Amino acid sequence: MTPEPANITQLLVAWSEGDAAALPALAPLVERELHRIAASYMANERREHTLQPTALVNEAFVRLVGWNKVRWQNRAHFYGVAAQVMRRVLVDFARSRQRGKRGGAALHVTLNEALDHAAPSRDADLVELDDALRLLERLSSRQCQVVELRFFGGLELEEIAHVLGVSIGTVRRDWSLARAWLFCELDRTNRSAATGR
Repeated sequence: MTPEPANITQLLVAWSEGDAAALPALAPLVERELHRIAASYMANERREHTLQPTALVNEAFVRLVGWNKVRWQNRAHFYGVAAQVMRRVLVDFARSRQRGKRGGAALHVTLNEALDHAAPSRDADLVELDDALRLLERLSSRQCQVVELRFFGGLELEEIAHVLGVSIGTVRRDWSLARAWLFCELDRTNRSAATGR
């Protein structure tokens, strides 16, 4: 039986208001969806990756426990933030592996699949993607949020519009512009790396 979104939202609100019983009640209700998000991340990773979806969920949940002062809007907002936290876990892991192996063990995520199958197949280094998203955030924080909620959170455009409090048309435009910008930025980064500049 799938938990009602209203129950999850009520528990999120109670948790953010300091109800100590809300978090233990919330955890089993959101675990399946968090695991789905983690599994979709890990499906794009190399086969010998040492993190598994369950470990990624556990690490993300441990980090989220400290976020009890967040004013959760609804379950989509929570899953979007959880996806961002999972991204941070994977990027931190990738950066530590790169430091240890001088870049030879970078994690990879397929942009083609994640960005709505709209571009030719290409892999982007997760660290490069994170760097590009940080730059995009400085240029347009809302476009960055749309990418994070869609790409990392797996939210539908309607859910993103609700979370961000904007129209669906605005989300569509932001999504389209952000995807195009990211492809150009990652292409530029890859060309610079190939030429050594």
